[in-house]
Amino acid sequence: MHAYYDGGIFDLDGVVTHTAMVHSRAWKKMFDEYLMEWSAKNNEEQAPFDMDTDYPIYVDGKPRYQGCQSFFESRGIELPFGDPSDPPRKETVCGLGNRKNEFYRELVETDGVGIFDPTVDFIKALRAEGHKIGLMSSSKNTRDIIRIAGLVELFDEVVDGLTAEQEGMRGKPHPDVYLRCAELLDLQPDRAFVIEDAASGVEAGSRGEFGVVVGLAHGDQSEALRDAGADVVITDPAELTVENMDGWFAEHRGT
Repeated sequence: MHAYYDGGIFDLDGVVTHTAMVHSRAWKKMFDEYLMEWSAKNNEEQAPFDMDTDYPIYVDGKPRYQGCQSFFESRGIELPFGDPSDPPRKETVCGLGNRKNEFYRELVETDGVGIFDPTVDFIKALRAEGHKIGLMSSSKNTRDIIRIAGLVELFDEVVDGLTAEQEGMRGKPHPDVYLRCAELLDLQPDRAFVIEDAASGVEAGSRGEFGVVVGLAHGDQSEALRDAGADVVITDPAELTVENMDGWFAEHRGT
């Protein structure tokens, strides 16, 4: 064990697995299909969903229906929220969110689940030293994903979109889900780290007053992650090592 921390919590998509890109592809397929349908019915052109701008601003890191609603509001499209049980063809926020989830599951079944090997190696090294490890994700597919990827045994606790829904927790950027995961792990937030690749998740970790919040930047995200409250921003998961984490805690929380 280390002087400054007892464990940490990892985001799933974009930190442990490559499924963030699968999510973004599924979102684009659903949004583009519906925008074409909406444009034809309303005789008003709508630009396609933009992976570089729309995804990080309106969707990335948020619970499914919240991300769906946020994007449609940005386009001035008003839809009833509906119910999570709505079928995928129903024109509600929930129905279209469920349509996206259908596309996502199809892509996962077809392409499988890629993992970030350096992240997994880092988790194994932490576990070997007795640290507690949690997994947090807004996705309701989390447990299926880690099962398919063969990662179930790496995590002591999992808090995901299903947990948030069942317990009435607010999604990111609120800190509820991260604090709940820390509670289940019996970790004090100031003695735990959070690793996230979404600005909303970094903000959640920062608002939860975790000891160190690490932002993993994919592409040109470094500034956005710093602005969201990341203590450390890295661009390569290979930078996730026990030695580096020790140093980050010593720098940001040492006395």
